[in-house]
Amino acid sequence: MNEWNFGRNIAGIKLLVELGMDYGVDEKKCLSGTGIKHSNLNDAAFIVTGEQELRVIRNIVTLLRGEQNLGLSAGQRYHFTTFGMLGFAMVSSPNLKIALELALRYFNLTFAFCQFSIEETEQEVRVKINADHLPAELRKFCLERDITALITIQRELLEVDSILVQTSLAIPTPSNPQPYIEFFGSRVGFNKKITLAHFDKNKMQQPIRQANPLTLQQCEDQCAKLIERYCSRIGLAARVRAKLINDIHMDMEKMAAMFFMTSRTLRRQLDEEGTSFIKLRDEVRCALAEEYLSALNLSVDETSHRLGYASSSSFIAAFRRMTGKTPLSFKRTNEGGV
Repeated sequence: MNEWNFGRNIAGIKLLVELGMDYGVDEKKCLSGTGIKHSNLNDAAFIVTGEQELRVIRNIVTLLRGEQNLGLSAGQRYHFTTFGMLGFAMVSSPNLKIALELALRYFNLTFAFCQFSIEETEQEVRVKINADHLPAELRKFCLERDITALITIQRELLEVDSILVQTSLAIPTPSNPQPYIEFFGSRVGFNKKITLAHFDKNKMQQPIRQANPLTLQQCEDQCAKLIERYCSRIGLAARVRAKLINDIHMDMEKMAAMFFMTSRTLRRQLDEEGTSFIKLRDEVRCALAEEYLSALNLSVDETSHRLGYASSSSFIAAFRRMTGKTPLSFKRTNEGGV
């Protein structure tokens, strides 16, 4: 599994969908290919994979290709409350430097795709952000979003002037750099080899006003439990589901081979997670069917063919069993958007 493909709370995708909609992209187009439904967006217990969130980013970036500072806009929407228990742990930390170290220790509770590392000099704490491991067409958005979110949260936790000394961005110089200057300040550079945020070391060690050691300890305990829970929810079943979203025609033998195991082992491990290959395939088929019928406006016959059903009648029966509606009834209900 990719190092960024850890289990995540649905809050990150919900925020991205809201970003897309504010720029005029329909919710269904934002969620296309993810298997995520509208109802999932408001389910605080719903866990998604990094692959699903990256698919939302790809959808939005592709549809809004002309927007120059989309990642900058996205990053400013992330607040410490967005990160739930981790955010409250950070605001309870003694100072910003410890809060940053805490965020890196519980990195799997963030929504980041970039890699973060810290280096220190006598006067600065430098946060290096790398996106080289991500698809080339998504690196600019992810770099912009992740560094902007970092600085947005820093400003919420510690309202100290000039704590950000300078910023180096590994992105092309925008045609209109003013939005970047307004956010990062005048000492922002483009076309750099690496993305770096330079913070004043002394100011980072100033106390956070809301610091509380007891609350911090309680929040850290909860963060550890959340990571354990997310890991258990992002097991083999989630990875099988993600593969099926990309290829719904994949059979169990081929799926098992992709995970370097036998079909018998795959069946046993899925059973241990309380599911089966057939059940997962039905779930994905249902989600894709709803997307094809509503977002892509395909006919019942076209949807049936794409999903690999032997006949339209087989598809109609299966769809009714899974949703309680016929495909045509669902299509009519959802005409005009969510």
